[in-house]
Amino acid sequence: MPVDSSIESDAADAERENHEATVLDVTPMDENREEEIASVVDSRREDVRNRLGREEELGSFADPNSGWEEAITELTDRGDVLGDDLEAWRGRLRMPYPSLVRVRFEVGASRTDPHDTGFEYVPGQYARISYDDEEPRVYSIASSPNSDHVELCIRRVPGGELTPDLCDELEAGDDLFVRGPFGDELMLKEPSDRDVVFVATGTGVAPFKSMIDYLFEEGMDEFDGENRDVWLFLGSSWEDHLPYREAFRAMDDEREHFHFVPTLSRETSLTDWTGETDYVQYCLLRYLDGDATDTGGLPEEFAEYAGAEPTANANPPARLNPDEMEVYVCGIGAMCDPVTDVVESLGVDEAYLDVESFG
Repeated sequence: MPVDSSIESDAADAERENHEATVLDVTPMDENREEEIASVVDSRREDVRNRLGREEELGSFADPNSGWEEAITELTDRGDVLGDDLEAWRGRLRMPYPSLVRVRFEVGASRTDPHDTGFEYVPGQYARISYDDEEPRVYSIASSPNSDHVELCIRRVPGGELTPDLCDELEAGDDLFVRGPFGDELMLKEPSDRDVVFVATGTGVAPFKSMIDYLFEEGMDEFDGENRDVWLFLGSSWEDHLPYREAFRAMDDEREHFHFVPTLSRETSLTDWTGETDYVQYCLLRYLDGDATDTGGLPEEFAEYAGAEPTANANPPARLNPDEMEVYVCGIGAMCDPVTDVVESLGVDEAYLDVESFG
């Protein structure tokens, strides 16, 4: 399936110049959940002691010398699910806040041509960002090309050189240097009668935010007078680590043919989350149209999920037909590889599958 010719042309023509940029705002997209975790842990203290037959009190959950390390190890060695929950809470507690930020900036003049004040890109591309004296890094652009600013979605990398500064130090009015745009791996295809399926984990959704916004802005959600279903399957461990979750939920409410399916692997240990909890490759299979799908080619580990009822909605407003969809996948390789296996096993031609993996 050809890439939309106008988008492909724009990508080819885009100049890869260094541009000066001014930060407009830096907004955390995650939450500080220390108090929430402390409250849940306090409610389980006596339970932990009883399960382990301990008389001594456990100290602060944040203190590595408070007895919790040994308690968690003993519980997990026994196969007790509470040990897994405690391990997940401890890992989350150790994450600095914020660990997920939205950065918006205004691009100014090219460093080599002061008269060039434009920064043109197409949905799915990325840019290289320089800040202070740190080594530059590349980030997918999350804003639509129709926007009057450029937006990035940045996750803190533990031990990283640039992301801690972007999360902790960057503020409105600061200067950045931006080079780009780059990339032609993920580009919207020409509108057709196929539905559009996006699959991502974490900040892998950034290029899809750009693509989805642009798709609706330009009327690419219609073909020959018919609406195309647009799906987004987005996975993470915790709900507040879903970038743009509120924007996607609002879009799901407002647009009959947009379907947002978040799936969270850890959230149920902390809250009453009732949505999907499987990894995205399994979640995707739950939304297949069983009458229109040949699942005979699926590997055994995936077959049990095909046609199973969705957790979040037993009667979803639409279903996936592999013969009528184009698929875009972005995220860590550990997710992209099995999703690719699933999509190819369902018979989706490689012409209708674009994948960009990292990490």
